[in-house]
Amino acid sequence: MKRVLLKLSGEALAAKSDKIYDNDFVDEVAAAIVAAKNRGYEIALVLGAGNIWRGRQGGEMDRQLADRMGILATVINAICMKDAIIRAGSDAVVMTAVPMAPLADVYSSEAARAALSEGKIVIFGAGLGIPFLSTDTTGAVRAAEIEADAMLMAKNIDYIYTDDPNKNPDAKKLERVKASEVLALNLKAIDATATAFCLSTGMPIHVFGLKNPDDITRAIEGECVGTVIIPE
Repeated sequence: MKRVLLKLSGEALAAKSDKIYDNDFVDEVAAAIVAAKNRGYEIALVLGAGNIWRGRQGGEMDRQLADRMGILATVINAICMKDAIIRAGSDAVVMTAVPMAPLADVYSSEAARAALSEGKIVIFGAGLGIPFLSTDTTGAVRAAEIEADAMLMAKNIDYIYTDDPNKNPDAKKLERVKASEVLALNLKAIDATATAFCLSTGMPIHVFGLKNPDDITRAIEGECVGTVIIPE
């Protein structure tokens, strides 16, 4: 692989801290991303916002407004990661789906591809700029738009399982699975819309845990960490 889209869950940035961020862990993640970039890979990021706010937490709120709060939260995470990446020794730029000057540049696929070719790590914030769609789906769309070779998803789970391993001790971990099987079996580790989109575009997805940030490089280099979803 040459160019990848890495989706980081917000919960992963919080790690085991009771705060929004585990600052030491965020720095470890940033260092791992920069190390992978220094090996010659072009890396773009999408950040979730589960450490701050999810639209479904809104209770009786209007869902669109609750989701827009989540959209804003992803920008906070993107700026946090930009800072950590710069301190780790790489240039980084935040691009958002809606205008947020001077906080970020406005996203365009052409500008994103150009920045990647220049050696910058590109961080996408504000989702797709519309409610109802997850940051998993944002990652799938952005991966296609920047012509990435694969989408990597670093989550708070180590594999995709046949069932919830916290509820079913007989649940089996899957190292390779077809996207069509993920949809047919209703496996909920990632958003179904994202899975369906990658199936339609032929984009492979690699899902793995982020307990060890070095697994980011291992996943990029094709090592067997987590689950690979094959677009067939």
